[in-house]
Amino acid sequence: MEDSITPGRIKQNNQNLIYHYLYANEAVSQQDICFSLHLSRPTVTSNLAELEGKGLICKSGRINSEYVGRKAVAYSIVPDYRVSVGVEILEKEIKIIVIDLYGKKIDRMVYEILYSGSEAYCKEVSDQIQHFIQSLQLRQEQILGVGFALQGLISPDGERVIYGKILNCTGLSVEAFRKYLPYPCTFIHDADSAAVAELWASPGLKDGVYLSVSRHLGAAIIRNGKILTGKHGHNATIEHIQMKEDGAACYCGKRGCMETLCSLDALLRGDETPDTFFVNLRAGMDDHLQRWNKFLMDLAAAINMIHLVYDTDFIVGGYLAPYLREEDITFLYQKIRQMTPFIEEDDFLSVSKMPEHNITIGAALPYIQGFLS
Repeated sequence: MEDSITPGRIKQNNQNLIYHYLYANEAVSQQDICFSLHLSRPTVTSNLAELEGKGLICKSGRINSEYVGRKAVAYSIVPDYRVSVGVEILEKEIKIIVIDLYGKKIDRMVYEILYSGSEAYCKEVSDQIQHFIQSLQLRQEQILGVGFALQGLISPDGERVIYGKILNCTGLSVEAFRKYLPYPCTFIHDADSAAVAELWASPGLKDGVYLSVSRHLGAAIIRNGKILTGKHGHNATIEHIQMKEDGAACYCGKRGCMETLCSLDALLRGDETPDTFFVNLRAGMDDHLQRWNKFLMDLAAAINMIHLVYDTDFIVGGYLAPYLREEDITFLYQKIRQMTPFIEEDDFLSVSKMPEHNITIGAALPYIQGFLS
């Protein structure tokens, strides 16, 4: 038997409609809500009062109007009514961010600590997360959850690392952190996390391949606005496609993988940072120009190979994204045209719309999305 439509359900539905309207429009009057949602004034008034009483919304000034008379009160959601935490675990540091219901950064910190996977390590990381949350004077009930982004493949339920050779973290369970944190916790592959952030920044994005070009190479396949995980949990692991049998050794044990040609580790030398490399590159230093051209040629070959399999849009993201210029994308198109048997248009490559803190933000976003849903 189908559930009956009760007054309580109607009221809840009206509150949801009003809340989401405020979320989408940020500052609106009662009259705006009545007109847009086709609700009566008493219904809107009572629901606004209840939402405000719960702390979900607030009065935010008055609406500017061309009409003479008292200006209408503006209502907005409270962005930090609930917040989410994203953590990126790296070899020598962790990055923590707290975001509000709009996915905007409240604050961020970087804590230097060598990864070990031991209980002491997990406790220290958890303690740092707790100290950071407390420093922002956030209440426990405000925290929707903590998402941990790792350089490794994650089980479909987000509970453990099923392949983590970079950090040697295969088998690590999220329970190792959850036991020290009073919030929901989950793991996410760092490339998937970056793609989640990209989807948030580009609501119209439905299909594509997201390339995370950072210290290591990663990717995510987006289909119908969702990230595909694959049958065995290793979908889109393009970093381990072999391009040169006699190439450099990859951490997976093979040689000549895309990882060894198209990651920032393949581009940079020694202790060189992306900042110093690109300053020298844009200054016209020969060595840097040669390395950059070779890197872009290898990246073009990788994109062409994947594009032949999946004819869709490609988004170049990761740590590389902020440094890319239009001339670099043009160069990639030129090289791809030389490799492919088809006529290629300049319409399938773009640079990430969220190149900054995308991994940590993406790790936190699923909890925000769950709340809004």
